[in-house]
Amino acid sequence: MFPKFATAFSVLSLLLVTTTASTQSPEGSSSSTELSGTSIPFATSFQVESKLLEQTRRINVYLPPTYAKGKQEYPVLYLLDGGMQEDFLHIVGIASLAADFRNLREFVVVGIEGVDRYHDLTPPSESEEDRKQIPTHGGAEKFRAFLGSELKPWVERTFRASKESVLIGESIAGLFVAETFVHHPELFSGYICVSPSLWWDNQKLPSQAARLIKEKRKALSGKRIYLTIGNEKGAMREGFDALASALRASGPSDFELIIAPLESESHGTVFHPAALEALRAFFKIRSE
Repeated sequence: MFPKFATAFSVLSLLLVTTTASTQSPEGSSSSTELSGTSIPFATSFQVESKLLEQTRRINVYLPPTYAKGKQEYPVLYLLDGGMQEDFLHIVGIASLAADFRNLREFVVVGIEGVDRYHDLTPPSESEEDRKQIPTHGGAEKFRAFLGSELKPWVERTFRASKESVLIGESIAGLFVAETFVHHPELFSGYICVSPSLWWDNQKLPSQAARLIKEKRKALSGKRIYLTIGNEKGAMREGFDALASALRASGPSDFELIIAPLESESHGTVFHPAALEALRAFFKIRSE
């Protein structure tokens, strides 16, 4: 299934493996029983060297079931917070719906596992409160360069990737998605921004968004962005509303903007339902 020159690091979890469990005998005494099962691999993990980051980063990849059977190219979803203990399992579950004829096109999921997410996903901040809370902040530009200059080329060399690429992230990763869209829209064709932490640096990005979007109108042509948020209030909602207003007022006529708040969800519950709706919008099977 995987190209021979891409070195697999390990087959990922969600496996049924041989385990030892403690059971109760009919008489109530405890006994140890060996339970045998069969592994169920669904994705593969790779170690990708980054000269820019001076690190080896773990990249988790899910390929659709039809990948091994043909030669077609597939859209690629780049998932921030894409580790096994992060959001990879949730998003792969949604991706698997495409193979079950749920009116979704199949797509590859590339999960970028976090190392220091608050460093990687935040720009420098002039806010004393931000600096105090997250002293390691400020690595977003270098991490973004890794995505554009190293990771995407590796994915495109290694897998049958189409030109359609989508970046998705939530919370502080949503801030990174929004910042990438506004400053570097050429990196991806689509952006899914869930409950973005636009309060960062005293709402610097929302406050500059109208000007930046006007400056980037040509680069934003044909791009797609999906914005959603839960029932958050205060600075979270203020930043979201300011960005949404700037996109409505200043975006080019030929880009796709979807703004779809989920008021029944909290910040802690919004990602999964929001991701499902966003992926339905972006990867819907097109009628002939």
